[in-house]
Amino acid sequence: MSLNSVNYGSKRTVTGAHYGLRDWVVQRITAALMALFTLLLLAQVVFTRGPVGYHVWAGIFSQWWMRGLTVAVILALAWHAWIGVRDVWMDYARNVWVRLLLEALSIVWLAGCVGLAVQALWRL
Repeated sequence: MSLNSVNYGSKRTVTGAHYGLRDWVVQRITAALMALFTLLLLAQVVFTRGPVGYHVWAGIFSQWWMRGLTVAVILALAWHAWIGVRDVWMDYARNVWVRLLLEALSIVWLAGCVGLAVQALWRL
């Protein structure tokens, strides 16, 4: 075999971590969870009598099951956003170090958003 011979098709080196199907399924599941949560919240607000103010919102989120469901939706939203943002960085940030920095900053930002949302929820 000479140095210049190329053997096409025998072995293919695939880069990446094979996120495709798993991430697609996660995106659909988290989107469905967020949609159901939105419908549930909308139904609670629509069927509330009188003006909807702080006390009504605090009342909706004062129940333990609603807080737990809201935390689950917040985590689902963060996971959903992470998959989308990571894919954008993987597609458009060609330099490995720039991509790593952007991904790290995205993780810090999303973790901060989750922390603030949960803290605000449990203060009600």
